[in-house]
Amino acid sequence: NKVGFEWDSQPWAWDRSHKELVSFVKEFGHARVPTQFPLNPSLGIWVVNQRRNHKKYLKGDTSSNMTENRIQLLKRNDFGLKGPRIQTWERTYEELASFVEEFGHARVPNKFPSNLSLRLWVNTQRQSYKRYLKDDSSSSITAD
Repeated sequence: NKVGFEWDSQPWAWDRSHKELVSFVKEFGHARVPTQFPLNPSLGIWVVNQRRNHKKYLKGDTSSNMTENRIQLLKRNDFGLKGPRIQTWERTYEELASFVEEFGHARVPNKFPSNLSLRLWVNTQRQSYKRYLKDDSSSSITAD
């Protein structure tokens, strides 16, 4: 930013919302605030904005008000900066990796007793990959 413009004109507002997140974690035992949280609607929106600002920050976008200090504060509360869907995907991917390590392949049986949803996830990934290969925009697979 060449002119020294302050993107974050109200740092106290971030601190207030962070304190609300800490209270949420103490009460509910996790930092997965619903986007439409009826007890504090602005907190759910704030959480979405933190993830968005973190993504901008990682790309070097100077319009983000995210800082290393804020990232560390969020991480102290197990705040998932990637968002719950990505965290769930990564967790299920790790479950598949464990399956492959144990059985030597990724062909999860339809009724795998220790994890019934793993087969469904594997099928979803395969279908999404096929759509990706066809340049179908409905695919959740990306080049990353």
